[in-house]
Amino acid sequence: MDFSVPSYLTISAAELAARAGERLLVLPGRAAVYQDFARSIADEIEQNNRAGRRTVLILPVGPLGGFPPLVALCNRERISWRQVHVFNMDEYLDWQGRPIGLDHPLSFHAFMRRFFAALDPALRPPPEQCHFPDPAHPDAAWESMEAVGGVDTCYGGIGVHGHIAFNEPPLTRWRSMTAEEFRRSRTRVVAVAPETTVMNSIRGLGGAFAALPPLGITLGMAECLAARRLRLYCDGGEWQRTAVRTALLGPVDVAYPATLTREHPNCVIVCTAATAEAAVRPEHTLWDAALAAADAAD
Repeated sequence: MDFSVPSYLTISAAELAARAGERLLVLPGRAAVYQDFARSIADEIEQNNRAGRRTVLILPVGPLGGFPPLVALCNRERISWRQVHVFNMDEYLDWQGRPIGLDHPLSFHAFMRRFFAALDPALRPPPEQCHFPDPAHPDAAWESMEAVGGVDTCYGGIGVHGHIAFNEPPLTRWRSMTAEEFRRSRTRVVAVAPETTVMNSIRGLGGAFAALPPLGITLGMAECLAARRLRLYCDGGEWQRTAVRTALLGPVDVAYPATLTREHPNCVIVCTAATAEAAVRPEHTLWDAALAAADAAD
């Protein structure tokens, strides 16, 4: 087994940007990434409103920091969501496959309710235009998307092992899946992967692993890839570097689902400068890391 580090993980941020071209936008920091997220959504809605067209979006819950500036923009500039149809990417389920309660700290549904409530009442989308994937009717999302003419833009992020929504690597010891099969995956119930359990528990629950719901309902890669535009926002810094670089330059494979976006005609990854840095620096040893940590503590 080869444990060598792929070369695309060690190249400079400048070379990464050069090789990725228009598929990558690097911004100085998180504030700039959040503002770009907000401005992109607000401008898209406003342009469609002026043209008398509906806007159809797939929205994530995260990066979280993009939603407050989006509310502020829309309220200040009076950008109406009355003709917007929102399809949420995913939601956690309990161990019996039922949606978690709105009182759970990680409830995506509760987050979006608060987001819509923060919009001026005259600007909010009608409740029937706000869709969540339903474990009792997994085909409802696809059917509703088709009924409104398809999705304009799918906004999202990239998980630590390259997942988009809860489309995590479908790898087991018993079966494999081709990239083409995974591209066709539709809305479904999934088990939350161990890596995601660790990451999300640390980032959202202070390391309370047992409190993180074990299942999820997710839009499939088919729904996400069918959008006319893809915009993936990455503000994770060090932990997200490998996922972003693999999505852009690594082999297209279900082991990193974000690589399946490579063939999309209009996909851009927007990330912080810290996230664009080299994932691995072979010339740095653990002792170098110890020295850097000590310096940073001064």
